[in-house]
Amino acid sequence: MPRKNAIVIGAGILGLATARSLAVRGYKVTIFERNEKAVGASVRNFGMVWPVGQPNGPLYERALRTRSIWKEVCTGAGLWFDEAGSLHLAYNKPEADVLEEFATVNQRIRPVSILNKEQIMQKTGAANPHNLLCALYCEDDMIVEARVAIEKIPAYLTEKYGVEFKFSTAINFIDHPHVRSGEQSWQADEIYVCSGADFETLYPEVFAANNFTKCKLQMMRLAAQDNNFRIGPALCGGLSLTHYKSFEVAASLPALKKQFAQTHAEYLKWGIHVMVSQNETGELTIGDSHEYGSVFDPFDRQCINQLITDYLKQFAVFKTWQMIQSWHGIYPKMTNAATEFIHQPQQGVTIINGIGGAGMTLSFGLAEEVTTNN
Repeated sequence: MPRKNAIVIGAGILGLATARSLAVRGYKVTIFERNEKAVGASVRNFGMVWPVGQPNGPLYERALRTRSIWKEVCTGAGLWFDEAGSLHLAYNKPEADVLEEFATVNQRIRPVSILNKEQIMQKTGAANPHNLLCALYCEDDMIVEARVAIEKIPAYLTEKYGVEFKFSTAINFIDHPHVRSGEQSWQADEIYVCSGADFETLYPEVFAANNFTKCKLQMMRLAAQDNNFRIGPALCGGLSLTHYKSFEVAASLPALKKQFAQTHAEYLKWGIHVMVSQNETGELTIGDSHEYGSVFDPFDRQCINQLITDYLKQFAVFKTWQMIQSWHGIYPKMTNAATEFIHQPQQGVTIINGIGGAGMTLSFGLAEEVTTNN
């Protein structure tokens, strides 16, 4: 039987994951990327592979599968990754209650534990000890350097699986089995559209009819820490407990949300919750915010960056706070609580989209599911 071929549009994390999954299954794969390298949401994030944020069940299992593939890919490609886990820090009783309830519910499901102050300080030198009550330690969570990984994985996929990349080639029309870029045309047995917010350009009617909005987030990067200081696990404050669906198992979460509505209304207005991760060179990535809409002000808001930094200083202490970069990213988001959007606008064409801000955590696992079922 002749070898099937597939075209993947988009070389961000979802496109790379889909290409890998197809190649493992014996397909000859070609990826088209409109830019000379991927520069969208896949390189504008914390680099967190974050099972802790996914609710128990299929999404948590998908996150674990993604984590396993990340380790395989990073090892094969010679990319740095850090299985440091995460610490969610509590500085008042409502936060501590949520963490303790989460740990109790998940004691036989996830590798989580509640640490006291002394145990926290053994894990990290970056937690602010003042008024620190406890922390939730999650072993599942892992850090990669997203902007390096997304740029280097293409060479790995080419060497290991023979995946072909056509960068600086914007696909502007699809009619299975053909895709076109201007007057150039290619064809494949199967076509996968994994182009993030750009899929609105290819399928505007599909985008408009299927509960999509867009999310803009603001983030920053701090300089490498003095004397090779490492923070250890990624760190999160109490606001993150209100952001991730996984914490909804905690009976005390509504009380915490009510407290934040009274004390942190400005943070909720901009969808801010605050986290920090550290890359191989010691730089710290901090953020983030969440603004929703169809179009955004192209300019970042300094007030949002200041709110993020102010809140971070309540639970983290660093050797240097020198900011070296700030940016924003934009990604599609479902408004109907769906966790992904899988759609076939015509036979042989599959759109994979709608995983929101969880691309690093879910893409490899989702790609395995979609390509297996197609």
